[in-house]
Amino acid sequence: MAVVAVQQFQCFTESNWRNITRPCIPPHSSLLLRSRNKIQISLISCSSSQTPEADTQTAESCVNLGLELFSKGRVKDALTLFETALSLNPNPVEAQAAYYNKACCHAYRGEGKKAADCLRTALREYDLKFGTILNDPDLASFRVLPEFKELQEEARLGGEDIGYSFRRDLKLISEVQAPFRGVRRFFYVAFTAAAGISLFFTVPRLLRAINGGDGAPDLLATAGNAAINIGGIVVLVALFFWDNKKEEEQLAQISRDETLSRLPLCLSTNRVVELVQLRDTVRPVILAGKKETVSLAMQRAERFQTELLRRGVLLVPVIWGEGQETKLEKKGFGLKPKAAEALPSIGEDFEKRAQSITAKSKLKSEIRFKAEVVSPVEWERWIRDQQKSEGVSLGEDVYIILRLDGRVRRSGKGMPDWQQIVKELPPKEAFLSKIER
Repeated sequence: MAVVAVQQFQCFTESNWRNITRPCIPPHSSLLLRSRNKIQISLISCSSSQTPEADTQTAESCVNLGLELFSKGRVKDALTLFETALSLNPNPVEAQAAYYNKACCHAYRGEGKKAADCLRTALREYDLKFGTILNDPDLASFRVLPEFKELQEEARLGGEDIGYSFRRDLKLISEVQAPFRGVRRFFYVAFTAAAGISLFFTVPRLLRAINGGDGAPDLLATAGNAAINIGGIVVLVALFFWDNKKEEEQLAQISRDETLSRLPLCLSTNRVVELVQLRDTVRPVILAGKKETVSLAMQRAERFQTELLRRGVLLVPVIWGEGQETKLEKKGFGLKPKAAEALPSIGEDFEKRAQSITAKSKLKSEIRFKAEVVSPVEWERWIRDQQKSEGVSLGEDVYIILRLDGRVRRSGKGMPDWQQIVKELPPKEAFLSKIER
């Protein structure tokens, strides 16, 4: 949830922060978006000394009061104030805050469609960054709903209705993973243009050769040149479209990887974390299938437990149909509000905190050989999307092995051969594991 500081503050930029979620607010403004516990934006940090005038109702004061009520659990009253703020001719930053926090209220109430509509407006008209939606713990309950998947797919494709920022971010990741795609496309276009120009001059020569007469060029040689140019154009255009298709598939996979990173797990200490928080620490192995099949695979894995733990393997069983019996709470992932507040931040604050040896050691001490999925419905949905992309029949027993960096290493039908996995995966302290991070 974004929280608002008031009136006097000092604004400064942090060039080393990676996610840019909002423009830096000038000193005369008093609006600041925060998480309930941690600053949620990337480029500004401010300190406040006063509260808004109680008798002056402005868009800013309504957002401030709404956030205060939300923190006290008065979600309905907070929602009314955010709607009031939008009716008071807010500036773009105030409007973005009002729409975003209104979405958080709808998410708390389990109103996925209304939350998605508010976020869509903030993305389209007020330059909200999609990464903010991915990182805010107050939208955790929204991220397990079908409306979030629809919004994410719209953002991946880009367009006037949702904006291009998320797609642009995905393309940047894609370029890192496939750095020569742009070079290849340049040559495709350049060679296609060269072949087209050559064909432009070859066609009149071919017509003269067909008509014959004095000075006419050789028919076979001219026809051969034309055929080469036409064939080159066809091949280059086909390669260009094939490369585009591969890029779209890669963007879809990156988007799925991002969705996977936000799925929640319950560790052996009953601590709930998102998968992204375990990056560089474990190699999750997802076992999805019927209860009997998964249970048997878990039993077989216990024979190799010592070696698998050396390699950072964390078993994540997903039983088909189990999520249908789970009732999703409106807040978080079925946790009480106090437990939800105790969850670590998922954004930049967590990444900075996770760099400390103490925090990493504490998290490692809580990780055991097995973790339970939270929100099984969303886990099943992600696995079925992965099956569809790999051409595997939906509902078939599968296993998915993740890398230390959270990306999919490989997957297969049925249950894994643990002895083969022990041979395949290097120990966590090995050089190859350091490269994988």
